[in-house]
Amino acid sequence: MDNIEVLVCDDSALMRNLISRIVNETEGLHVAATAMNGQFAVDKIPYIKPDIIILDIEMPMMSGVEFLKARNARGWEIPVIILSSIATKGAAVTMECLELGASDFITKPGGSASADVVTVSDQLVELISSYGGAYARSRGKTPYAPDFFAHQIKLRNAERFVAQKKGEPAVSAKKEVLPSTLWHQAAENKTPAVITPMRESGRIEIIALGISTGGPNALRDVFKNIDANLKQPILVVQHMPPGFTAEFAASLDRICPLTVTEAKDGDIIEDAHVYIAPGNYHIYVEKRLNGSVIRLSQDAPRNGHRPSADYLFESVAKNYQNCALGVIMTGMGRDGAAQLAEMRKQGAWTLGQDEKSAIVYGMPKVAWELGAVQKQVPLENMASAISELAREHAH
Repeated sequence: MDNIEVLVCDDSALMRNLISRIVNETEGLHVAATAMNGQFAVDKIPYIKPDIIILDIEMPMMSGVEFLKARNARGWEIPVIILSSIATKGAAVTMECLELGASDFITKPGGSASADVVTVSDQLVELISSYGGAYARSRGKTPYAPDFFAHQIKLRNAERFVAQKKGEPAVSAKKEVLPSTLWHQAAENKTPAVITPMRESGRIEIIALGISTGGPNALRDVFKNIDANLKQPILVVQHMPPGFTAEFAASLDRICPLTVTEAKDGDIIEDAHVYIAPGNYHIYVEKRLNGSVIRLSQDAPRNGHRPSADYLFESVAKNYQNCALGVIMTGMGRDGAAQLAEMRKQGAWTLGQDEKSAIVYGMPKVAWELGAVQKQVPLENMASAISELAREHAH
């Protein structure tokens, strides 16, 4: 098996060391080089040929934004994960980086002793294995599948839990998790379950969409190509930390023919409007005499997420039954799958992203296996598939 080769670019020696340790302690990942600014990264890339770049934004000589412009000018397609500050300004610049072609972002941990290092570590491994693995495979390499890295994350979390209960420090070290032959097999083609809807699919009054890893750029592709005459409202759960979803909605609004905003509690749901769930809040719908409204909740995370696609889909299934369209797209794990199946059971129309175009075929795969997905659609056709269904079954 081939390692996913990582270039870490940050002007902080502490951050370079922290990120490098996370990467090198993960089986199947390897730091090919580090760079203290964008110019050094540009100089090293032709020689080390990384599969993915972890990029800081604020650096001397050449910033992250300037690096992305240089990357684009050279025609490099190497995926880039942004290390972002949680400050408001950091959110705006992070969205600019996504618009320049960065694949995704994580918020910076405060240092090696920070309480959020564990969370950042898991998320970093997930992003590197997903984006870097896809790029490595496109170059003819054979990295481990994303499930292999997800298994490592689970093992690490179990080790941390045991160590915490025993009052011992968690020991992190690279180790073989399972024989590689068990992880380099093609995904098993399971026959999907069959759901018999309780009622025939009807008119579409609302569209609910759930998405995770790979989502920022996938949503840009969908919403820049969505039908400008689409009438129905669209509610979106994109797993994203608080402080970023308002800027993310604004960045989508700039390219989408429909109005895109971050959802607010009590918003009256309007036609031809896209609502993005705010970070750290579940989003659900509530029907009233004068129309449907958006409600936000800080109930416990579901499937490890808040916002959760399952939370939204459950609400739509209950309130709209067969008068809805549910869409599930790229993402690790199973969030949204169970309640998309419930939407389908109620008679709703459903779509799922296909395996070939998904950065991570996790959420849509589980939904497909549960019988929740009527039709699998490649990313390049998703906007037209949503638009056509919505137009044909408009209320």
